Amino acid sequence: MLQHIQVRNLVIVRELTLELQPGMTALTGETGAGKSILVDALGLVLGDKADKSMIRSGCDQAEIHAIFDIGELPAVQAWLEEKSLDSGGECILRRVLVRNGRSRAFVNGRPLPQALLAELGDMLVSIHGQHEHQTLMHPATQRNLIDAWAGHDKLVQAMKEAYRAYTEAGSRLEALRQQSRERTQRLDYLQFQIDELERLGLEPGETAELERRQRRLAHAEELARELGGLIQGLYEDEHAAQPALARACARLETLGELDEDLQPALELLDSARIQVEEAVDLLRGQAAGIEFDPGLLEETDARLASIHELARKHQVQADELPDLLEKLRQEYAALENADQTLADLERQTETLEKACVQAADKLSQSRKKAAGKLADTITASMQELGMQGGRFAVEVTDLAGEKLGPSGKDSITFMVSANPGQPLAPLAKTASGGELSRISLAIQVATTRCGAMPTLIFDEVDSGIGGATAETVGRLLRQLGEGSQVLCVTHLPQVASQAHQQLRVSKHTDGKRTETTIEALDENQRVEEIARMLGGVNITARTLDHAREMIATP
Repeated sequence: MLQHIQVRNLVIVRELTLELQPGMTALTGETGAGKSILVDALGLVLGDKADKSMIRSGCDQAEIHAIFDIGELPAVQAWLEEKSLDSGGECILRRVLVRNGRSRAFVNGRPLPQALLAELGDMLVSIHGQHEHQTLMHPATQRNLIDAWAGHDKLVQAMKEAYRAYTEAGSRLEALRQQSRERTQRLDYLQFQIDELERLGLEPGETAELERRQRRLAHAEELARELGGLIQGLYEDEHAAQPALARACARLETLGELDEDLQPALELLDSARIQVEEAVDLLRGQAAGIEFDPGLLEETDARLASIHELARKHQVQADELPDLLEKLRQEYAALENADQTLADLERQTETLEKACVQAADKLSQSRKKAAGKLADTITASMQELGMQGGRFAVEVTDLAGEKLGPSGKDSITFMVSANPGQPLAPLAKTASGGELSRISLAIQVATTRCGAMPTLIFDEVDSGIGGATAETVGRLLRQLGEGSQVLCVTHLPQVASQAHQQLRVSKHTDGKRTETTIEALDENQRVEEIARMLGGVNITARTLDHAREMIATP
């Protein structure tokens, strides 16, 4: 719901601020006072194209702020959250027109392109009249209205799910067909890679073992020389460690008879002697195992070279080659079985397509059935709204030359004949703005229980009518106002008197500048305004009484 709007320097408005209420609000005023300026301002802040000529003379820019309560509009909240524009239960729109630059739009303080602003605007307000911002002209809105009116929630959801499943399967099928076309070439290439890796026959952990062997073979002489020196230094030389430790142990054992406190030192030295002997045994074993085999070294080098060359070719680490071989084998097996998989997926896609067609047919049949009932309801309203002999129809046709879509197979078009003998034509091409507004009113009244649009604006909806028809228009607008916020620009007292509240538009001039203002009317001011609309310049007591009666009995 629109809660607040502020307009600065737009056309002949210098500045105005309005707090809007639920229900039906009538905007009235003298002819030429600028009653439609508020509608124009709302159109701009909701995404209409900006025209620099709308900036007030002598000003560099115009600005419009609007605040909407979206606490009960989950679709709007989701849209804002998706675009990181959410701000609690409020939606604050701002549009700035600059004389020497481009217009700018902001949502909750963040800049937004005009196209996205218009998309958001279509979810907040529906403006009916001679304006571009008329959501009832959109085919998607017409389709959504008939689906909401007919209670198609489950059918529409089933259609969307069937279409999603069908298209996803179709995408997988096309991908598999593409793979199948490349299958033979890919199989040959995979077989070549598999054969190459199988010939290599690399075992897990083999590369690390080969590298250890290569290091030993390449440094055999150095290892033998160094190990021999270590063995001599530890055991065989005159002053080697083991004999020296053995002598020390013998001395301490003798001295221990004189001093028992030397026993721990003896035990430590004896342990060291034993460990040196064990180390020497290990070194002798290693030295004995050293191979001086140039042929084996050459063979090991060649094996490692083959491994690393293949690893570079496949851009993996050498120890990853066994895993790569297994992966290639799995891909080869999957491609070998592709024919069966393709056949299975083709059958699955065919089944899903049939389900999709069935869902579309079921939805289409229900739409066609609902179309006649909705058309009869709106046609009856048209007769009450001064379009005697007018007709309304909902045309449900198959999408010519197009595939099924997530909304089914139907093209929905609202068709209207405003006058007897006039052929039906699409609503978007209906003749006069006044007729279009009244037809839009009839549609909104017929579909009001759908609750799709929180704020409705009717600009000059009563153009060209009077008497009982005007009273009917007022009654229908008030009826709409019971479930939605309705703003109506009107020049008829029969309409204005039925509003829940009223705003008066006035134009003032000092001879140099002209300015339009809008004020909310209290009870007495409202009686005076309705009386003015009834009686013109000379307002009598009788006219005032008549105005009070009209307001008291909406």
